[in-house]
Amino acid sequence: MDYNKPSKERANEAYLRQNCIVRDAAPYEEEQEEQKKLFLIVCEGENTEPKYFEAFPVPSKTVLTEGGKGSKTALVDYALKIRDTEKYEGREVWCVFDFDIKSDEAETQPEDFNNAIVKAESHGMKVAWSNDSFELWFLLHYQKLDVAITRKEMYPILKKIWGLESFSGEAKKEKFCEAHYQRHGGNKSEAQKLAIRRAKELHNQYGVRQDYSDHCPCTTVYLLVEELNKYI
Repeated sequence: MDYNKPSKERANEAYLRQNCIVRDAAPYEEEQEEQKKLFLIVCEGENTEPKYFEAFPVPSKTVLTEGGKGSKTALVDYALKIRDTEKYEGREVWCVFDFDIKSDEAETQPEDFNNAIVKAESHGMKVAWSNDSFELWFLLHYQKLDVAITRKEMYPILKKIWGLESFSGEAKKEKFCEAHYQRHGGNKSEAQKLAIRRAKELHNQYGVRQDYSDHCPCTTVYLLVEELNKYI
């Protein structure tokens, strides 16, 4: 009598039917679809922000630098302009900028900062903003903050932590900025987890208020970091 032994796949199917187990036809389909998510990160800064995000081992991200080319609203307008082009269509867009207090722009800065965030979000883009400085995100890896702090006060603290002779002369250099990702523990390190928790606490205390220029200290960089971590 001829007997053809069933394949392993057929045997598995028979076992599942016998035990009333319904198998998803494509158990990995959702995971595979998620892995295709593409990012477009448009940064205001010329070195610090882009070099930090470029170091995240996420192949599906593109980081652009538009530093020093106008207001926060101008950065958002630029992101809106390019997001629907063939090159970047379908990507999740993040705008990265900080408040950066300037005494000579005191009358226009708050409105520009607030409007830029609202405009970006109203058009379906996301914003990783910081008040006052992007470096607040780095500082939260080392300590908790609950009082307003500007970059003028923040830089000396980081200068000491990082063992620099001159903050302005060293911390903004391309090579130094390229090491920020590893300097702060890389993917899902304990230091990064601590910074995320601290940033969330600061962010949540302001609720749904849209007077972002008054949210200090505060940073939503953690939201972008959390999102990128999903695709490493």
